[in-house]
Amino acid sequence: MTTPETPEAPAPAVSTDKIRNALLAYRIMAWATGIWLIALCYEIVSHLVYHQEIRWIEVVHGWVYFVYVLAAFNLAIKVRWPIAKTIGVLLAGTIPLLGIIVEHFQTRNVKARFGL
Repeated sequence: MTTPETPEAPAPAVSTDKIRNALLAYRIMAWATGIWLIALCYEIVSHLVYHQEIRWIEVVHGWVYFVYVLAAFNLAIKVRWPIAKTIGVLLAGTIPLLGIIVEHFQTRNVKARFGL
């Protein structure tokens, strides 16, 4: 005996304004994280080569990366990225310049998908 399948309820649509705002926050934080990560690399090199201590860059980068994670996760929820893609985007912010490159391609993808 077969039973008719019940159609799944459509997921609530997220407005394009919310997606646009989430995308803007993600883009800003991807660039900020990339720039602060480059500054952190400079701080590490200057510490190793010149024995200089610039400890505040580590703290600022940590907080900027934390806000990047929140912004990227917010965008991932709104555009329904799969978990593997979300983790990849979050980890991209830990490698110098990769976060900025990934941001470029993800922005292009989201804009095309949602007509922004």
